[in-house]
Amino acid sequence: MVTDVESPLARLASLAIEHHGAGRAVEAEACYRQALALDAEHGDTLHGLGILEWQAGRLEAAHRHLLDAVAANPDIWRYACTLGRFLAALGRNGEAVLAFARAKDLQPDSADVWLGYANALHATGRLGESISAYRQSSLLQPGNAEVFNNLGVALDAIGQRDDAIVAFQRGLKLRPDFVPLYNNLGNALLGKGLVDDAIAVFQRGLALDENSAKLWFNFANALATRGAGTDAIEAYRQAIAKDPGHDKALVNLGNTLRRRGELDAALLQYMRAIEQAPGFYDAYNNAGIVLLLMGRVDEAIAALERAMALEPDASVAHNNLGNAFKDAGRLDDAIACDRRAVELDPAHTEAHSNLVYTLCFHPGFDERAILAEAQRFASLHRPPGVRSAARRAGHDCTPGRRLRIGYVSPDFRNHCQSLFTLPLLSNHDHQAFEIHCYAELARPDEISARLAACADVWRPTQGMNDAQLAQLIADDGIDILVDLTMHMANGRPMLFAHRPAPVQVAWLAYPGTTGLPEMDYRFTDPWLDPPAPDDDRHGDDRYTEASVRLPDTFWCYDPLVSGLQPNALPALTAGYVTFGCLNNFCKVSDDTLRRWGAVMAGVPSSRLILLAAEGEHRQRVFDRLGSCGIAAERIGFVAYQPRAQYLQTYHRIDLCLDTLPYNGHTTSLDACWMGVPVVTQVGHTVVGRAGWSQLNNLGLAELAAFDDRAFVDIATRLATDLPRLGQLRQTLRARLEASPLMDGKRFASAIEAAYRQIWQNRCSMPAKGSD
Repeated sequence: MVTDVESPLARLASLAIEHHGAGRAVEAEACYRQALALDAEHGDTLHGLGILEWQAGRLEAAHRHLLDAVAANPDIWRYACTLGRFLAALGRNGEAVLAFARAKDLQPDSADVWLGYANALHATGRLGESISAYRQSSLLQPGNAEVFNNLGVALDAIGQRDDAIVAFQRGLKLRPDFVPLYNNLGNALLGKGLVDDAIAVFQRGLALDENSAKLWFNFANALATRGAGTDAIEAYRQAIAKDPGHDKALVNLGNTLRRRGELDAALLQYMRAIEQAPGFYDAYNNAGIVLLLMGRVDEAIAALERAMALEPDASVAHNNLGNAFKDAGRLDDAIACDRRAVELDPAHTEAHSNLVYTLCFHPGFDERAILAEAQRFASLHRPPGVRSAARRAGHDCTPGRRLRIGYVSPDFRNHCQSLFTLPLLSNHDHQAFEIHCYAELARPDEISARLAACADVWRPTQGMNDAQLAQLIADDGIDILVDLTMHMANGRPMLFAHRPAPVQVAWLAYPGTTGLPEMDYRFTDPWLDPPAPDDDRHGDDRYTEASVRLPDTFWCYDPLVSGLQPNALPALTAGYVTFGCLNNFCKVSDDTLRRWGAVMAGVPSSRLILLAAEGEHRQRVFDRLGSCGIAAERIGFVAYQPRAQYLQTYHRIDLCLDTLPYNGHTTSLDACWMGVPVVTQVGHTVVGRAGWSQLNNLGLAELAAFDDRAFVDIATRLATDLPRLGQLRQTLRARLEASPLMDGKRFASAIEAAYRQIWQNRCSMPAKGSD
């Protein structure tokens, strides 16, 4: 009888594996090494010792033993698979791909090998191949929820979000307690704009694991898309409580607080994130944004320059730094930043929109150059394959029927735009026009409520993308859609590329052009865009839109403040004349300062008050005026203030001096309401003819100049004629109130007549830009 006797090598290898499995690492290692002394190429021993070294953190030795196991036993798939897992754990995914590829060739029916191969391909960015590998693993092991989770992540990464959602949902059916699936499914739904569905998924995940910082963070992100509510803030705080080192949660909490106007609290979160992670780009970038909003321009520039140093190719940081340079009056630098932002990310709509608008402030760009950039914007950012939502909805082209008018704005709130929207909306004829407002508001306020009361339909649009909002507008059956923001902050210019309404109009933001071929008309007036005697469309070649000239004025104003009265002329008690300009500081060009310097030189002892945040840019004013012989002590500044305090600043000013190439618009009307006349110079671009328009409506065209010499002459003569200044101070508010500039009923009638005419035009011909 023959009895099999276990060899010493086999006995040692078996004993090593037994010890290893029982957690007796010291004994296992001793047996493995004794076995290797008998056979240095023994596969199970090399493989087992490699795993033990890996578990002990001796990575170099582990790598050597696992490589030796594969080299000595090239036909055993398990060894190649373990090597792949080891390499993947070290982040050496390219090498891991090769190891798993060898394993799958040896054992093509192993779901685990295909999963490891897919994960390694995914980690190296070979997403298409990884998706194929995940699908193969799922065929071999259809009950593995992890496979469907990873497959969904890969599909989402290549933009196949619908398929990703299906994969995540299939994974959840297999394993409803697998928390990562709730995170990933929720994020995919959020990416689709299905905010409520995403919130519900995150809530289901949190019911399983309320200590998951990731779930709280993503849940907070979803809540934040619906607005800057306290629920989002509390969810971010929960994420931070679960993971105090969650820098992204700190930044996003700061962003939500910022949208609520809680700037100090927002800055605190960014500073906490920077303290924890000094190299965190997002924290510096967002700190720069909030510092700029706080008027701390120099600090904002420093923070944004630090962000750019961390990520030199970040388009967003270049865009934000451009905004800071613009506020500092450094227009060349602002334009360079905007151009670089677009160069880095040609799809960065906000940066390109900022560029278009900033060109309007720069004296080196005429209307044709601005138009060319606006048209480039439209060409570059128009959504591919977009179809007209309005055409799909269909419209009744009866000329005289009640029309549905839609207004789109992020500024239906306590904002200077409301000084003009309230006089119009409160005077609309609701028998002839049904008024819809599409309000992109993170934090509605009492002005929002007043505006909403003027509308037949009020639609909050927070969290909607352009396509979703376009469909809503089309479903509402809007006949004429009005863009109130254009290329100003938080606008939606590309909403109008979807053509959600058959007729689209640009008005109010500023008198210029959107550059969009889908924008049919722009409202203007006879002073902003004087028609040639024989051609009512004169000047339209400077705009993509056809110009509709309202009969009197582009603006109709309501100060929205009561109880403030013009005071006596300050010069009578001060003993000197005080000039002022409370326009946005980015309008204060070097040429403007030179003209002002000539005025002040002609009025000895006069003073000048400017609105400007603290910062180095104030020194530029001292330097430029100093070169005109104006001493620094004659120049004063005020920072940005709440509206009532800002208006009270006019109590210190005798005469306002306008800016060029971009005149004051709202601020000039504010000055007149406070009894302070404005001397303007008429420019070569439409934004430089605002003063001319307003003064003609006031019957004070003599205060407008058409060249530098005339500007200096008009301002110096008026400043030295105190009786005339005093008479204007006493009568200017009444003059403004009696003018078309404050006649809401007259203005609304003019706007409605324009709506009726352009609707008749639409009824007689196809809308421009429709498909």
